[in-house]
Amino acid sequence: MQDSRFDRHCYGENFYLVKDTYLRTLLARLCTPDCVQPEINHLVETIYRGLLSYTINQFFATELTELATRMTASHTDIKLKEEMVIRKQRAVAVNLARAGTYPSHICYQHLNEVLEPNLVRQDHILAARLTNESHQVTGTFVGGTKIGGDIQDAIVLIPDPMGATGNTLVSAIEHYNKNVEGDPKHYVALHLIVTPEYLKKVYHTHPKLKIVSLRLDRGLSSPDILRTLPGTHWDRERGLNNQQYIVPGGGGFGEILNNSYV
Repeated sequence: MQDSRFDRHCYGENFYLVKDTYLRTLLARLCTPDCVQPEINHLVETIYRGLLSYTINQFFATELTELATRMTASHTDIKLKEEMVIRKQRAVAVNLARAGTYPSHICYQHLNEVLEPNLVRQDHILAARLTNESHQVTGTFVGGTKIGGDIQDAIVLIPDPMGATGNTLVSAIEHYNKNVEGDPKHYVALHLIVTPEYLKKVYHTHPKLKIVSLRLDRGLSSPDILRTLPGTHWDRERGLNNQQYIVPGGGGFGEILNNSYV
């Protein structure tokens, strides 16, 4: 049973469940078995552009701006007044390789369109699940990083398609907090799908994290729980199978995006 009919929830004010039928329609297509390259990349780009737009509207500073249009030469006393994104603000897109590589590139590319490019950068973290003999996730291995500077007053965006267990996201933020100078304005995670287990994990460790997601999946919860508002019975909700894959989910996005099956 799918939960996208719910947009309200009880997970707290820092979780933003995006109500967008168009983007959710594309995401549903993205999760079907016959959606492969090159279609998957086209869908990911469209969806992440939508999520980035939502994120900019929510968290980036704006100002009322007056500027000339092509008609100002003919009507010199009339100019356009518009609320616009302030270009002088810092942003970092974090590539959580490998599922997050393409989404991070999309966010980085389009942030350069609205902010001053010298204030936008992309960082890279190579992270992988650690699993036991039963293929259950036990942690995250960080194999390497490439961080391009401090994060003082920056909005740090972490676009990772699947918020499953939360281990990788927690490890990424802890790496910044311990090893990178500066206090960011916000950490914002951008996901296609998250689970209740993910939300519990990350909010226990980083309660101020902003999470933007297009869908919440708790498909392995009991029928009575699925009839309740998400988060009402958080401890009884379940969206992960025994191998920590999301249900109904969409499979391993990292594998599909990269045509890799290991």
